[in-house]
Amino acid sequence: MPSSTPRFRYFDNSRNIARTMKTANVIDALGALAHEFRLAIYRLLVEQGPSGLPAGVIGERVGLVPSSLTFHLKSLQRAGLITQLRASRHLIYSADFSVMNELVGYLTDKCCTAGNGSCAVECKPPRVARPARRRNAA
Repeated sequence: MPSSTPRFRYFDNSRNIARTMKTANVIDALGALAHEFRLAIYRLLVEQGPSGLPAGVIGERVGLVPSSLTFHLKSLQRAGLITQLRASRHLIYSADFSVMNELVGYLTDKCCTAGNGSCAVECKPPRVARPARRRNAA
């Protein structure tokens, strides 16, 4: 029996596999990110990479007390944007990069497909210029 929630298919070029994401999941994820502290937490975890960060370090870096931090982390976790790992007495949080890629893919899936294709360049995310590394002379 078909689901009442529409499913959108797109191709995830980073993994070369077809993915699907429900509209309700997209709304949950975007809703979770629509807060200053949650967005800051998520960006911090994306910067950190798959190794993640302990809750205490996250709180220090974004300036939240533990009770408020827990509230925001749970919101991001319920939306599926982050994962939690218990290491002894510490809770380690990390971004779920597969969900992040699905969300970005969902948002950019149909970019410029309704027009004549002239905006294809605008659909590509801009590259962020990074300062050139200097080589140390020996």
